[in-house]
Amino acid sequence: MASHGFWSFGAENAGDNSNQSPNSPRAWCQAAAQKFTGGIGSKICALLNVGEAEKPADPIAKQTETETETETETCGCNKPCSCSKTGLGFSDLYSTDLLPATNGDMKTMNFLQEVVDILLAYIVESFDRSTKVIDFHYPNELLQTNNWELSDEPATLDEILISCRATLKYAIKTAHPRYFNQLSTGLDMVGLAADWLTSTANTNMFTYEVAPVFVLLEYVTLKKMREIIGWPDGRGDGIFSPGGAISNMYAMLLARFKMFPEVKEKGMSSVPRLAAFTSEHSHFSIKKGAAALGIGTDSVICIKVDERGKMIPSDLERRIMEAKQKGLVPFFVSATAGTTVCGAFDPLIAIADICKKHNVWMHVDGAWGGSLLMSRKHRWKLNGVERANSVTWNPHKMMSVPLQCSALLVREEGLMQNCNQMHACYLFQQDKHYDLSYDTGDKALQCGRHVDIFKLWLMWRAKGTIGFEAQIDKCLELSEYLYNKIKDREGYEMVFNGKPQHTNVCFWYLPPGIRYLEDKEEKKKRLHKVAPVIKARMMEYGTTMVSYQPQGDKVNFFRMVISNPAATFEDIDFLIEEIERLGQDL
Repeated sequence: MASHGFWSFGAENAGDNSNQSPNSPRAWCQAAAQKFTGGIGSKICALLNVGEAEKPADPIAKQTETETETETETCGCNKPCSCSKTGLGFSDLYSTDLLPATNGDMKTMNFLQEVVDILLAYIVESFDRSTKVIDFHYPNELLQTNNWELSDEPATLDEILISCRATLKYAIKTAHPRYFNQLSTGLDMVGLAADWLTSTANTNMFTYEVAPVFVLLEYVTLKKMREIIGWPDGRGDGIFSPGGAISNMYAMLLARFKMFPEVKEKGMSSVPRLAAFTSEHSHFSIKKGAAALGIGTDSVICIKVDERGKMIPSDLERRIMEAKQKGLVPFFVSATAGTTVCGAFDPLIAIADICKKHNVWMHVDGAWGGSLLMSRKHRWKLNGVERANSVTWNPHKMMSVPLQCSALLVREEGLMQNCNQMHACYLFQQDKHYDLSYDTGDKALQCGRHVDIFKLWLMWRAKGTIGFEAQIDKCLELSEYLYNKIKDREGYEMVFNGKPQHTNVCFWYLPPGIRYLEDKEEKKKRLHKVAPVIKARMMEYGTTMVSYQPQGDKVNFFRMVISNPAATFEDIDFLIEEIERLGQDL
């Protein structure tokens, strides 16, 4: 049976209403009112006001809703029982009335049910194209119209729920099909469920004894990711960290330790001046990591890129040899698989040859492009990644795993442990009764480490590798569709020629007012202001969001990226038309 999309949930219950589309929001809500327990469906529809303005309420449906509400008011157990519900008023309740308070179980259930209702309504709304991506307010407006201040006295649970609603009211709907602003977009339902479970478990990743299942899942998943990279039998090491910037810093830390292990105890004074290399278009985290590790940003040498943003291998080798002649010790090369702006993939095979020749650690920052390894159609863009010493891979980008989920994969097993371990005897006792190799916390820089693995693992179970592959392929197909739509369209100019390598599509929109200017400097000056104005109008109207930036000698241009599985060809068409509508008078 063909799927009718999100609203098809209500189709089977709408057959007796000839005036109502079985795939309409109203049909979905009527079905939800019957299928969800505890009156959740009715509450979602009430919060969304779905169908209320379209026609008078159906008396039968109204009766059903009244019965549901009456049932909900008399019982909170969602099963036959003789108990009575205490009511849904929270104006006289405080957090101290919830568990672990005595007799706090029903109050806790009622409170959390209200929170879940708020979240479910927000989720449904986020996928509705008729709603705004953003309800934009300037910072001073938000500060003045809402009370965000902290107080010595506790707020009631009613006020807490109001704060939850206000927070989501002004939140950016990153799941919205027309949100294209960042590399991390979309909202996966299984991933969301996993995140809820993770927060409920509320444990730490440092030892097997406090996170047995999560530690094992991290072991299994990291091994699978190493296999996909191409390391024999998935051997090696790895860790999930708080984002790609930290993963990249881990890689630099390991590269330094591998070459100069004494630096761990004696510091930078014990080693010669080091030199790291990365492309001009690499992520800023490479320099930030060098600063944090005491290597210094001046020791990060930026390598020239070609017209598509790829590192030029000959320039890399030239700069390595120059650094040696100046007395510096090259220790780290960071190649990029999917640059942030252009989506370029550095030539990994040629870079690997140079690193091997000069005995330099090769890192691949695949935070953005690493997920293309899941696609048989596109993984060739990372040919040579198996020769890297370390790889950063962010599933919270192209794989749409809820933030945050970033992995560092390392080819040499045991190196992370030797580099970072401190043997804290109050955590990592050596006489425990289980295999101590599963106490992974000592190889991390952090002590407290959030459980990021369960979201990825559960989504992988739900989708399978082929599901991720299809999702990634679709996003790249959409980016090619956008490119083909605008490359010869009047008013558009591509930042670089040729099909996009990733989902990044970089372009200028030239409004009619500047399209035919002959003065090149004046045209450039005015074009620089176009993208910021259109972006501001997007946010004011709340219709869509796309990023922009200058780069090098290029004035501000739009950088469209597609990682949202909810996006469609129609959304791409809408974006083009909206840019033209918002910029026609400039």
